[in-house]
Amino acid sequence: MKKSLCIALLSSFSLFSQTSDEEILKQLYKSVLTESQSYYWLDDLSNTIGSRLSGSEGAEKAVVYTKQKMESLGLDKVYLQEVMVPKWVRGEKEIAYLQVGKKKFSFPICALGMSVPTQKNGLTAQVIEVKSIDELKALGEEKVRGKIIFFNRPMNPEHIETFHAYGGCVDQRSSGAREAGKLGAIGVIVRSMNLRLDDFPHTGSTNYGDISDYQKIPAAAISTNGAELLSKLLKEDPNSKLYFKQSCQVFPDVVSYNVVGEITGSEHPDRIMIVGGHLDSWDLGDGSQDDGAGCVQSMAVLELFRKINYKPKNTIRVVLFMNEENGVRGGLQYEKESNRKGENHIFALESDAGGFTPRGFSIDCDDANYDKILSWKALFEPYLIHIFRRSKGHTGVDIGPLQSEKIVKVGLQPDSQRYFDYHHAANDTFDSVNKRELELGAAAMASLMYLFDKYGIN
Repeated sequence: MKKSLCIALLSSFSLFSQTSDEEILKQLYKSVLTESQSYYWLDDLSNTIGSRLSGSEGAEKAVVYTKQKMESLGLDKVYLQEVMVPKWVRGEKEIAYLQVGKKKFSFPICALGMSVPTQKNGLTAQVIEVKSIDELKALGEEKVRGKIIFFNRPMNPEHIETFHAYGGCVDQRSSGAREAGKLGAIGVIVRSMNLRLDDFPHTGSTNYGDISDYQKIPAAAISTNGAELLSKLLKEDPNSKLYFKQSCQVFPDVVSYNVVGEITGSEHPDRIMIVGGHLDSWDLGDGSQDDGAGCVQSMAVLELFRKINYKPKNTIRVVLFMNEENGVRGGLQYEKESNRKGENHIFALESDAGGFTPRGFSIDCDDANYDKILSWKALFEPYLIHIFRRSKGHTGVDIGPLQSEKIVKVGLQPDSQRYFDYHHAANDTFDSVNKRELELGAAAMASLMYLFDKYGIN
C-alpha cells in the first residue's frame, strides 16, 4: 500500500513539473468557473445563517457550517482555534428626528458598533455640525457641552481607489464619540461612509479608548441622504433640536473560534502559507460582501488545489478569522498561537474587499519578492489582473498582526467602485454578489498561492 502511494505521489509531482505555469492557471480558472462550490457556500452563509456578528448565534452557526464544509474537502487537518470575543447587541430599531417648528423630519440611523445606548426615553439636544475632529476640538468644551455633534465629512469622490476615500474620513466614526465625549457632548451622529447618496445608514465600530464611563456617549450613523437633509435643515434653523434613541448593549466577552483547515506541505510542512477572510459580519445585512465573499474564496483555494490534484510543497492553510469587525481578536489570537508554537509563516493572503471583479493585489514585502511577483505579471494578463501595488502594512486587517522572520503579505484587490455602497449596511446581502466575479477572485488568489508555493520566497 505504501509503495503504491509513493508511486502515485511521484507520478503527480512529475506531471506538475512538466506542466507549464500558464496551463496550471488555466486549470484553476476553468475549475473555479465550472466546478467550484464557493457561490453556494456563500448562499448558505448569507441566506440560511444570515448575519454573523461576533458573539451571536449566527456566528456560532457559521463556525459549525464552515468547519463541516472544509472537512468535506478532504483536507489533512480541520480544527477550531478558541478566541474570546466581544458581545454587542443592537437592540430595538433606532429612531431619530429633527423638530423644526411644528414639523418633524425623520432620519435613517443605526447605532455604531460598541456604542453605549441612549437613556431609555432617548435624548434631545441642539446639534452642532462639524467636518472633522480638529474642528470639534477648536470649538472647545464651552460650545460642545450638552450638544449632539454631527460629523458630516463625506468620502472624497476625487479618489479613484475608494479605500483611500474611506481612510480619509473614517476617523470621525471610529474616534468621534470619544473626542466629543471628552468635551461634554451628550451624543454623536456620523455621516455614513458611503460615496452613494441613499437611505442606508452604515454601521461600524466606534472606539471609546480609555475615557471614563461618564464620558462615553451614544453614537449613531446617519444615511448619506439623511446627512444631506440634516445639514440643510440646520443651516435654515441652527437652534432646532434632534431627538434620537437607541437601545444597544455590551455584554461580557464570550467564547468563539477561528476556523482553520490545511493541506500539509509535501516538501516543507513547516513552512506555512495562509489564505483567509473574516467570518464575522455586521448585523444589519447578511455580510455577503463583507466578508462572506472572502471566506468562501479562501476555502475555494484549497478546493481548487484538490480538484486539479495539486500537491503543495508548503503547508497551505485557510483561516476564517472571527471578530475582525469589532475587535480583531481572531487575527491577534492567531498570531499569539503561531508564536507559541514557533510556526514559520512565509506567505499570507487576505480577501476582505468584497466579491467584485478582481483587479490585482496589494503587496507588502521586500524588493526581491516584489520583483518576483512582477515577473509573473504576464501570467495574469489573460485574466485582466493588472494591479501589483506595494502597500506597506495595508494588505489585510487580520493578517496584519502576523509576524515571521520573513513573510510576504498580500491582499486581493477587487474593483472598489461599488464596495462602499454595501459596506456595513443592510443592503450587504447575497443578491449583491455576482457569481462569476466571486469565482474569478478565488481563481486569482489560488493562482498567486500556487506560484509562491512552487517558487518560494526570496
